[in-house]
Parts: sequence; structure tokens; C-alpha cells
Amino acid sequence: MLPGKLAFVTGAGGGIGRAICRVMAREGATVVAADLNLNNVQTTIGELTGEGHRSYQLDVSDAESVTSVLKQVFKDYSVPPTIVVNAAGITRDNFMLKMSLQDFESVFNVNIKGTFLITQTICRELVEKNLPGSIVNIGSIVAQRGNIGQCNYSASKAAVEVFSKTIALEMAKYNIRCNTVLPGFTTTPMTDMVPENIREYFKSVIPLKRFANSEEIAEVVTFLASEKSSYVTGTSIAVSGGY
Repeated sequence: MLPGKLAFVTGAGGGIGRAICRVMAREGATVVAADLNLNNVQTTIGELTGEGHRSYQLDVSDAESVTSVLKQVFKDYSVPPTIVVNAAGITRDNFMLKMSLQDFESVFNVNIKGTFLITQTICRELVEKNLPGSIVNIGSIVAQRGNIGQCNYSASKAAVEVFSKTIALEMAKYNIRCNTVLPGFTTTPMTDMVPENIREYFKSVIPLKRFANSEEIAEVVTFLASEKSSYVTGTSIAVSGGY
């Protein structure tokens, strides 16, 4: 589905990001995997089929880090990636009345500021070189529903979704598409930290009665990255088991 494509994936050190790297490599893409945790992202690269994949340490919330790393990527591959997946994200859960300003801001800095910095930097390069592209941003189903204890995370992912729709409008004339995938509850290291009784409650209210696995999210992301979705832009796809 992605033969000869160069794909840049943030948050590639684990969870959904790692699964996206695996599926895209399976489909023929050369994967550029980036994460704040270098050891984790190197492990991801070791799991991929094919050749030419590379890992980079990246803090998506830091403009200097984004500029430096992407400059190196453009140099290493001689071309910018035409597939971009913004999967880097963090949670800092707490009830609103107890949430610190630092925890509120840190979630926004990674989840939406990071998405902006990566998207802007790569789109500038694609436009300059007159290359088409596909951007897939990872939102969340809680962006549409809200979630107790996640006023920061829910709001940041809502921002990602509307950001994506706006980028789709702005970049369409350059043949650059932008879409959002909204995962529901997915089995990842992030959800493993949720108490068992809370996990069981959410399983009970999900129509399919289970959490997704990361590969199920990655398959939809890969579809949106590919030419099979060539007329899809500005769209959000929920992968939530009906929740």
C-alpha cells in the first residue's frame, strides 16, 4: 500500500506509534521513527521489516528540537517525508479542581503544539519542493465526548481535530491531505496504568466489549496515509468499537 514512500512517525517509541511503524513498514514504506525516548524508538526500528528505517530522538514540544531533527532527516534522505503521522501524545490526568497549571500546559505542549510544529515544518518543505503529502494526526474519541479526569487531554485532542480540518483546507491546493484518527480505548502502556476496575467499566460501555489493539488503529492510519484514500481530507475517523 505504501511502496517507496517515506513516512515520518512521532511517538514511535511504543503503543500506537510503534504499531503504525510496523504496519507501514509491512506495507513497503521507509519509516523515520521519532520519540523522546531514544532507547524505545531504537527498539521500534529493530522490529521493522525492510531496509532504510532510522530512529531519531525528538522532543515535539520544543521548536529547536523539531527544527534540528527534521533538518537532519531532510539531509539523511535527501527528500522530505510525504507521509507524516503525529502520534506523540501524553496524559497528565487529574480532576479539574486538582489539576496543576504545569500538567495542563504540558499536555497541550506535546499534543497540539507538537503537532503544529511538525506539520508546519514538513509542509513548508513539501510545498517548496512541490511534493504531495498525507498527514494523519492522532486525536481521541474523548475529544468529542470529554472524559472525567482528562480536561487537559480531551481539550488538546479536540484542538488536534479542528487543527487538522483547517490544515486540510489550507493545504489542499498543494495536494497535501490531512486527516485525523480518533482512537477509542486502546491497549497501550498508557492505558495499562489505568486501574483495573476503571478499565472494566469502560469495556462494559463499549459496544464491542473490548479495547482496541494498537494494530487496529494503525491499519486505519495506514489507509489514510495511502493513495487508497486519495479523495479523503479534512475527515475524522473514529476507531472506537462503537463508543
